[in-house]
Amino acid sequence: MSASTPDQAATRGLYADPVAFAAALQRLAPALDQPATARGAFFVRPDHFALAEESATDNRYMASGGVDRERALREHAALVEAIGRVIPTQVFPGLPEAPDAVFPNNVFATVPGKLMIGAMRHAVRQREAVRDDLPDWFRTQHGYAVESLIAPGVVAELTGALVPDRAAGIGWFGLTERLNRAGVEAMHRVFGFRISLMFDLAPGEYHTNVVMSVLAGRAVVLHAGSFADPRVPEIIAARYAPNVVWLSDEEKANFAGNCIALAPDTVFMSARADAALSASNRQILRNAGFTVRSVDLTEIEQAGGSLRCCVAEIF
Repeated sequence: MSASTPDQAATRGLYADPVAFAAALQRLAPALDQPATARGAFFVRPDHFALAEESATDNRYMASGGVDRERALREHAALVEAIGRVIPTQVFPGLPEAPDAVFPNNVFATVPGKLMIGAMRHAVRQREAVRDDLPDWFRTQHGYAVESLIAPGVVAELTGALVPDRAAGIGWFGLTERLNRAGVEAMHRVFGFRISLMFDLAPGEYHTNVVMSVLAGRAVVLHAGSFADPRVPEIIAARYAPNVVWLSDEEKANFAGNCIALAPDTVFMSARADAALSASNRQILRNAGFTVRSVDLTEIEQAGGSLRCCVAEIF
């Protein structure tokens, strides 16, 4: 699959030029009545949890050395329990051939009636994408269609590389080794976004959802220095003003950007992120109508992702 020219892409609502995108965003009609938060969530248990060297080649957030699998399992169980108090949950077993397969939102995503399967960059993560039990559960239990984005020339790590605004039908796509332009085009289509912007993340960043999160369609958390073009975070912030949480370097490094709203009034983040969040940023979230709930994920975070990465949403 080859990427379209910018002009061709823009005619379908997909933009690479931030100035043209900002102008188009101003003309965008009010959003349809779409849910801003998920109706359920699914998880992959860290049954065989270990750090994969291949994943570490482009993920600077990963630790080195060994991990405590039993602690990771306890953390994960506590996470599922906490989120299960808010929305229904489903847990799938881990795969022995994919030891760091604890971040299913990179591999699987949904829109109403459909499960999408991402095109992963690394072979160790590609093994997750060919499991049968998870797609079969969606087919049999929910009647969902299944669409794979795996194709020659496509790299598309779903809601790791993409931060969606479900309520407004907007896609925010950060280009890195984990997402190329062909992947953006494929995701823009299958998610059915009305308008999307693709942009380069700063060198060293691997996933957009580590540096940015849209919360229930009415607030945004982002780290300005993680975008290659400084115009991009300003355009994003303008969309959600005044509910804008600008993360410090310390907050971003502690995964405060890797948060998620799973109810209209609740934001989940890891205990590490919660501890790093400044009082002023916490007040911005409070002003936007959110309370923060956190779960200790110290062991799981050694794999280079945090709470939002563990949560695959069901729409």
